[in-house]
Amino acid sequence: MESCLFIHGFTGGEYEISPLAQFLERHDYHARTFTLKGHGGSRNDLLQSDRHDWRQSAEDQLQDLLLGGEGVHLIGFSTGALIASYLSVQYQDCIKSLTLLSTPVFPLNLLEIARTLGSPVMVRNYLSKFGTTPAKATREFLRLVRESFNIYPQIKIPTLIVQGRRDHLVRAKSAAYLQRTIPSGSKRVLMVERSGHMLCHGEHSGQMMNEVLQFMRTSGRTGLN
Repeated sequence: MESCLFIHGFTGGEYEISPLAQFLERHDYHARTFTLKGHGGSRNDLLQSDRHDWRQSAEDQLQDLLLGGEGVHLIGFSTGALIASYLSVQYQDCIKSLTLLSTPVFPLNLLEIARTLGSPVMVRNYLSKFGTTPAKATREFLRLVRESFNIYPQIKIPTLIVQGRRDHLVRAKSAAYLQRTIPSGSKRVLMVERSGHMLCHGEHSGQMMNEVLQFMRTSGRTGLN
């Protein structure tokens, strides 16, 4: 049974990617989800961690899966996609495929988020979330975004780039940038027209999940040297 490692987003949790993980489990994949260090707890927990801790906690999970002796499919959501990109380069010979969901190459700022959200309730929820996030953690996120620009040109494994057309946290041009910059000979972009940032949730997630499944099945046969 092939394994896949899921990495969730900044200030998020396993719930962000659990529908896709459960879907792949039903199709005979071993799906590993976990919580990044500093996440899933108190504000102080996040304050006491940094981007290096987030990367290391994901790397620890990957190393554990690789003990099985087979390659692993990496699936990263939002900030998790930045971490997955990093790991795909560091462990290139062991990664069968890379799936990037809602990658914040060019994230929106708070004012842009407010303009793109149609519901005042959603605006309040997002402003509340960002308002309670430690400034230090936000700086670490932005550093991770900047550092990732050096990673994308090194990705050579099969890569699927998935972007919601209605994403209010990531500029749509992020997907086009990844397509131009990632040198992998096997890559494709999937634009989900009616989806926002949370690609694994909502009425249109089923088609996206099937596309990820088909991509992984093909890459599982051709991804490793």
